[in-house]
Amino acid sequence: MIARRTRFLIIGALMTIGILGVIILDAPEPTKTVDVLMDDPDSLVGKSIAIRGEVVDGSIVNETSTFILHGDNASVTVDFSQASVSNGLADNRTVYAEGILRFENGKYVFEAEIIKTSCPSKYEEQAEQ
Repeated sequence: MIARRTRFLIIGALMTIGILGVIILDAPEPTKTVDVLMDDPDSLVGKSIAIRGEVVDGSIVNETSTFILHGDNASVTVDFSQASVSNGLADNRTVYAEGILRFENGKYVFEAEIIKTSCPSKYEEQAEQ
């Protein structure tokens, strides 16, 4: 019969291997910029991805729960109707979003599940009063 100490060591080793396997297999893909996303959007349609970009000034439409996220050279419409949105979603704010890219009515739409915004910096200039 296997000694009690040996059984605990074997069980501990198996649990460690299992946890490491889950971490390695479920490692998230790196966040993509809007420009990288739109370089080859067809390869990412229907896939769960994370993107980062800046909200276009005046593009937030609460009636349709959409806004436009842009990078240096490209932009994409984000549908946040089913998303968990952190406080602070506003124009010109840097946004991180997780969701699925879809191709609808001849254009790409990113259906967000989670949206996180950057915190306003205490170092940004205050608006003149």
